[in-house]
Amino acid sequence: MSIDLEQIQQWSAKYRNWHYYPDHVIPGKPNIAGYEDVSTTDVPTVFQLPGDAMWYMSFIGYDGRGYQSFLAESDDLIRWKNMRLAMGFGPEGSFDYGGAVLGAYLYEDYSINAPRTLKRHEGKYWSLYGAYPRQGGYELRPGYEGVAASRDGLIWQRESDEPILSVHQPDCAPWEKDCIYQPWLVEHDHKYYNFYNAAEGARDTPWVERLGLAISDDMRQWKRHKDNPVISNGPNGSYNERFSSDGKVFREEDHWVMFFMGAGRGGAHIMAAYSRDLYDWVVDPEPLYQAGGHPFGLDKQYAHKISLVYHPKHETYYMFYAAAGEKGRGIGVITSKPIR
Repeated sequence: MSIDLEQIQQWSAKYRNWHYYPDHVIPGKPNIAGYEDVSTTDVPTVFQLPGDAMWYMSFIGYDGRGYQSFLAESDDLIRWKNMRLAMGFGPEGSFDYGGAVLGAYLYEDYSINAPRTLKRHEGKYWSLYGAYPRQGGYELRPGYEGVAASRDGLIWQRESDEPILSVHQPDCAPWEKDCIYQPWLVEHDHKYYNFYNAAEGARDTPWVERLGLAISDDMRQWKRHKDNPVISNGPNGSYNERFSSDGKVFREEDHWVMFFMGAGRGGAHIMAAYSRDLYDWVVDPEPLYQAGGHPFGLDKQYAHKISLVYHPKHETYYMFYAAAGEKGRGIGVITSKPIR
């Protein structure tokens, strides 16, 4: 059954009209003990562990050398504490020597209102992650994706010494030939789906990013979808004219929703696309949330890379996102109801 614009507008309505928290919940300079050089934070992903009421958030910190993944915890989704390293730089010469970007976790349930509880598989928790091969700068290409595992869900290690996706693989297509970025993992009907964004074009040019799909039976060996990219960049003048990237996919009733970053007219925004089958996606051309919407200038430049959590007690969605603006780049949050 096809998805038309009227249907999209109905589905998107509940993800508009957000309420604001006045400051970053994790600032760009979080002053993590032993990692005081971190000056920018990004890519929040909130999760829980089985039998544990605490919320955890992984996020990345950039310190001039590269990315490392850190962890914070909270009992109210606003005050985050006990920040520490979750996964650091790989060994020199490895595909993740320049850093690891956790966040594509294997969850027990991908329903939009379900708890973001990590699922055990083969006795461990699992995450796909983005990686960079060199230190000394920001997202030094070409970029790879790896697979990591954890015994406790807090400290993570590389599960394979080889990347699961790279620009050097024979099935790498022209649209993804210059850099592969972040994954997002979905388990459905005994298969694993990896939604990932990749770049075509040099960093010193207005390059384009699109969203592709790879499929696996075991999370170790992946095969690219024959009809990639599943979401392309938008037409001239659109909100995703340059980038459709950093997709986060959840199940809602009879369809799937993907929250993604659209970069184009007016900056970088939070957008959505919808699918019946995980393969064919239709984009809502209007952002769910536009950069610059925050009354305190928190996201004056960019609003992107979300993590959506539903708090059942408050019947409230918390949307964490990378907010770049007048207070630098940090982790912000907007909510579907005012925060008490």
